[in-house]
Amino acid sequence: MSQSDAVQRLHIKFAAEGPLKYVSHLDLMRVWERVCKRAGLPLATSHGFSPRPKIALAAPLAVGVTSEAELLDILLTARVDLANTHRDLTAELTPGLRILELGEGPLKQASLQSMLRAATYEVEARESWLSAEWQDAIDDLLSRDEIPWSHQRGKETKSYDLRPLILEIELIEVSEEAARLSMRLRNDERGAGRPEQVMLALGVVEEPARIHRTAIELAGERVTA
Repeated sequence: MSQSDAVQRLHIKFAAEGPLKYVSHLDLMRVWERVCKRAGLPLATSHGFSPRPKIALAAPLAVGVTSEAELLDILLTARVDLANTHRDLTAELTPGLRILELGEGPLKQASLQSMLRAATYEVEARESWLSAEWQDAIDDLLSRDEIPWSHQRGKETKSYDLRPLILEIELIEVSEEAARLSMRLRNDERGAGRPEQVMLALGVVEEPARIHRTAIELAGERVTA
């Protein structure tokens, strides 16, 4: 058997919080590579001049965003015991990383990225609006057929319709100085909704105090926290 031949697929649901809030997607991938290697997992690797472990995340987590719903796929060249693997991985986790579920998936399965459909976020806003003002802003935004949008990425300006990326918005709680909203946003080949852009579209100027991903939805199922 070559090093890249896989015989087992592990599915891991994990939380990324605390200091990992400031870690990029690529760095988070490297963190998991180190954790898996230190735990002694028999990682399958890609073919080619520079083989890489077959480890994949469902969706990039933006810098500044925490989560309790991240999904990770790991392919192995030898079968492992799930309980022992959970223990070994947990012993190597970096601060802010926490395994919530570990299970086995079908060996022949589409990639998590290709199955991705939506993500849900809880957003804490600093605006001191009344509940009725928040609800009016949400209702107005969801009633629109189109929300022309553009943002700068380096020297390039990208323009698109934000409306198809917004699936649901719900007002959770309002206090004197802040509010909490839940947003279910599209995340597939048509685009990925970003909570901070939705807040701007609602008329909120100040950056959110907190953005936390609570669910990732794959094709044919809804993954909840």
